[in-house]
Amino acid sequence: MDRRNFSMGLAAVALTLSSGLTGPAAADPTTVRIGFQKSSTLINVLKANGELEKALSELGVSITWSEFPSGLPLLEALNVGAIDISGDVADTVPIFAQAAGAKLTYLATEAPSPLAQALLVKSDSPIKSVAELKGKKVAVAKAAGSHYLLIAALTKAGLKFKDIEPAYLTPADGRAAFEKGAVDAWATWDPFVSAVQKQSSVRILADGTGIADYRRYYLASSPFAAARPDVLKVVFAKLKESGEWTKKNPEAAAKLLAPVWGLDPAIVTAANAHRSYEVKTVAAENFTDQQKIADAFFAEGVLPKAIKASEAEIWTPDKKAAAN
Repeated sequence: MDRRNFSMGLAAVALTLSSGLTGPAAADPTTVRIGFQKSSTLINVLKANGELEKALSELGVSITWSEFPSGLPLLEALNVGAIDISGDVADTVPIFAQAAGAKLTYLATEAPSPLAQALLVKSDSPIKSVAELKGKKVAVAKAAGSHYLLIAALTKAGLKFKDIEPAYLTPADGRAAFEKGAVDAWATWDPFVSAVQKQSSVRILADGTGIADYRRYYLASSPFAAARPDVLKVVFAKLKESGEWTKKNPEAAAKLLAPVWGLDPAIVTAANAHRSYEVKTVAAENFTDQQKIADAFFAEGVLPKAIKASEAEIWTPDKKAAAN
């Protein structure tokens, strides 16, 4: 994915959004535009319970919401100024955005959730180990956390990414291809892992334990982060509260999220059990893991250029608005 394709991808995504997308925000915006995915659990909780809107109204700020099909178009929108804040994306996604020249600020992270993604085969598959994927076709969403999981699992098994045939598919298309037998394996994340485990007969060849920590990151556009650090402080606080509530109230969280995800509450509960939902500020040491992921993608020829993860900006609760 080059810089031109990264930015152009927004045009196709915008056509699918019923809320519509607008251009760059004003220097001191009174509306914060939040983008999210279905898997952006804590944002979905806040959107449903109204707590974030209530807190931001005290700053005279309102919210518009836009849903995206996956992490890459979400950060494309952030890069071109169509949204201000991104709901959580896998640790891999900001790396691709940074390689494309995006000016992004890390807002928050969730503690690792290695069990929230997996490499799956059907229960009756003759494939019994990751090493046996050599020459096989594997469905995976490009740049997703599961993409790195696949690379890391192959490396551990003594294989290169080029030893398999990747089928770059969205989770919905990936599951369809997997269940039809059009691919031999599928690498994906929750709630898709928990859903297929409950609804089909599958085996896990590998999860992230010991090879892929799988952190989720929240990001803001750098101009918005500079203009409204007070908004980011409120968003961070509410994300942290939402994560604590979700872990302490699994049944209530499942009841709230089930209709949003279109899944049975039991599947939602299983998926949420795999996620930490422990929201933290991003620290410089986080970039050690980000660099490791970037280097792995670049070595496999998936990332178009080498990057220094540490060159990205980090928001902290004590930051003040930039002077005009």
